[in-house]
Amino acid sequence: MSDVPAVNHNPEESRYEITVDGQLAGFSQYLDTETEGTAQRILFHTEVGKAFGGRGLASTLTREAIGQAVSEGKRVVPMCSYVQKWVETHDDHADHIDAVTPEHKALF
Repeated sequence: MSDVPAVNHNPEESRYEITVDGQLAGFSQYLDTETEGTAQRILFHTEVGKAFGGRGLASTLTREAIGQAVSEGKRVVPMCSYVQKWVETHDDHADHIDAVTPEHKALF
């Protein structure tokens, strides 16, 4: 057992999943939308199972989810409270982050 996490995009479920030794450890759900002709991916919920807590998996998942969205040409809207806090302390893709607007909130 390697205990190395892997992040995979599951577009059928509109989420990114993180696994440890093949076991689902957590996920980040998203909604794709477009605002004024700009493709956006709203990351609205991130969850890591209690058994996998304390390993930095949510951070790994968030970094990969944002990176993959950006590589697809999308801007990221951090609606999830965890993702909001993460982008405040990581400037990896700061130039690809859009603020949450009332229009985004109305989608939920």
